Amino acid sequence: MELPPLLRQAVGRALNGQRPADLAAAAAALSQRYRRERRDDKLHVATEQDALAYLAVRLPATYAAVRASFAAIKEARGDFAPKTALDIGTGPGTALWAAADCWPALADVLLIEASPVFRKCGEELAREALLPHAIWRIADVATDAIDCAPRDLVTLAYALNEIAPEVRQPLLQRLWQATADTLVIIEPGTPAGWQRIVAARACLVEAGAHVLAPCPHAHACPLQPPDWCHFAERVARSRLHRLAKEAELAWEDEKFSYVAVSRHPASASAARVIARPRKRSGRVTLKLCRPGGSAGEQLFSRRDGTVFKRAWRSDWGSAL
Repeated sequence: MELPPLLRQAVGRALNGQRPADLAAAAAALSQRYRRERRDDKLHVATEQDALAYLAVRLPATYAAVRASFAAIKEARGDFAPKTALDIGTGPGTALWAAADCWPALADVLLIEASPVFRKCGEELAREALLPHAIWRIADVATDAIDCAPRDLVTLAYALNEIAPEVRQPLLQRLWQATADTLVIIEPGTPAGWQRIVAARACLVEAGAHVLAPCPHAHACPLQPPDWCHFAERVARSRLHRLAKEAELAWEDEKFSYVAVSRHPASASAARVIARPRKRSGRVTLKLCRPGGSAGEQLFSRRDGTVFKRAWRSDWGSAL
């Protein structure tokens, strides 16, 4: 997945003149922080160099995960066309760009971010773009109230780990109260990130939410450690991205876990492919999460006709 052209150009302008060596040091610290999932409030007091490093190495991956999650929502609820949105822990506004790309009817977005540096960075990125009307608010949702009317779409991407465990459930309840239709939560695709998603999902289902994606059911997650539910989206790397990460490949795979819930049920439930398909001549094995609440591998062969064709074309994360 690539960034939308206008966002790619805006990131290019922001990074113009930056020395790769300077970005590399900040990018290495940022990547290590994400890998270790450290909760230290560092991004709340980010420096300008931190924000630039984020644009170079994290924004493309975050955009890909958010946009892929939105695509799954759109597939599950084809009638959903949000006009208002609320994004919590918005960083430089990544979810704003992804939502605008997915739902052109989106008109008004409230962006809540604790770091003034990231707010400034996000406003600069959006300055020359035709995006929905956006209001930026500096706040820490762990302690500050979410003071707005319910919004059609509410997003919390790569931010739940920034919230102290004892504050997460009250925050989820406040987010659900602020949701007029659909809420999506995205975390890193690690075992710990998945556990946070499982806990958030259980809290929201108990509150009456309908699960849209990725789960085709509202039963308890059938996966057990050391297995975990996550997905991957291939991200195109720019030249500066590669230099900042001291990487050779022109792409990377961003792994993420997510849950999308709504006040309205999906029109139909389909099994979800929850691992990379294994293909051989005339056969494909898919690991599926099924509407009945079970999960496991299933073999499809040419003898299955049309079902085989759909299975062969499916990918990790697809609904089948």
